[in-house]
Amino acid sequence: MAARLSRPPRFDASIALAGLAGGLVLWGFGLGLREAQEPMVLFAGRWALLVPLVVISGCELLRRTAPRTALLIGTAALAADTVTQGSIATIVMYTDLAYAAVVYGPPATARRLPKITGVLTVAAIVIPYAVWRVPEALLIGLVVAAVSFGPASTGLIVRNHRDAAEAARLRAEQTALLAEMDRTQAVNQERARMARELHDVVANHLSAIAIHSTAALSLDEPRTSHEALTVIRENSVQGLSEMRRLIGILRDRGDEREPAAVPTLDGLAALVEGARANGLDAVLDSEPCSVPAPVELAAYRIVQESLTNALKHAGPGRVTVRLRCADGTLDVRVTSPHGGGGAPRVPGSGAGLVGMRERTELLGGTFEAGPEEGPRDPDEGPDGTDRAGGAHGPAGTVWTVRATLPVTDTDSAPGDA
Repeated sequence: MAARLSRPPRFDASIALAGLAGGLVLWGFGLGLREAQEPMVLFAGRWALLVPLVVISGCELLRRTAPRTALLIGTAALAADTVTQGSIATIVMYTDLAYAAVVYGPPATARRLPKITGVLTVAAIVIPYAVWRVPEALLIGLVVAAVSFGPASTGLIVRNHRDAAEAARLRAEQTALLAEMDRTQAVNQERARMARELHDVVANHLSAIAIHSTAALSLDEPRTSHEALTVIRENSVQGLSEMRRLIGILRDRGDEREPAAVPTLDGLAALVEGARANGLDAVLDSEPCSVPAPVELAAYRIVQESLTNALKHAGPGRVTVRLRCADGTLDVRVTSPHGGGGAPRVPGSGAGLVGMRERTELLGGTFEAGPEEGPRDPDEGPDGTDRAGGAHGPAGTVWTVRATLPVTDTDSAPGDA
């Protein structure tokens, strides 16, 4: 506090110097508010005017750093000025102290000071008129109102406007911050959605390309190499087509052209057929089902990623894709022979399961993936062999991917719509 009092704001120092200089000019010319012969003038000497003037000029230095202290001392100086011939400079500086006490003082002072000065004004009007019974007595109340109530009320108005402006600025900053947070969240959600789409589109075809290119390089048989290269070419063309579709969506979103086709459940048969071409013994067991577009896309991508993981990790045997609609949900289940703890034929990043789980949770569904015991395929016998004659890996051990997607409420999944 001492450091702040020793260095008042430059504007306050200018006000103090200007008030003191103006008072000294009036004092030099002998201009006062009252004649020396009036009854209220107890100190008629010219030098008596300087004491209240100097004191209240010093109070102007504290108008912002210590407004309540400045007002109390200034009130005492104004009272002392009333028993002298009086100086207009002292009264003007006191009005500024009353104004500053409301504008820069604590909230309690800002609330109470206009009320106190209002009571004093009413008292200054009623009491003198009741005592003297002359209209001129009302002038005392007007002077008190001009010196105290007027500046305090003006300060309250200015403070209210200032507080309202500050509150509006804070609200604007909060709105801008919330808008930036919403924008960041939307960008992150869009990046996550595009990451899932790119992973699901690219991983399936590149996994098949990697496996068949390895086979073509390791086997020195022209027929096998030709078949592997054929599969590689087909997956390359399909992968490029999918990439062009995604790039077209990104580029043409603002155009009026029709959007590119989005995978649906009708394309699962072709997806499973492509998995068989890549070497999987895959079958599709699906019932006709009408579901919203976001659910169709999520189910398609989950099956696509499950077949990709089966191609990379599953052991020899049948891979079954089953879709069922019941009780307002679409149940997607993909089972494949558990490949054990051996190294996969193609390395993976582990993002596939994460993407499938995110798609399911965005739609408000449930997702499970992991090894299970016991027969899972109706065509599978108790010994772990397929009734159609196909091997199904170790008896009773399968890797199951299951997603349950609600088909009645998809409002929570705008990212995949």
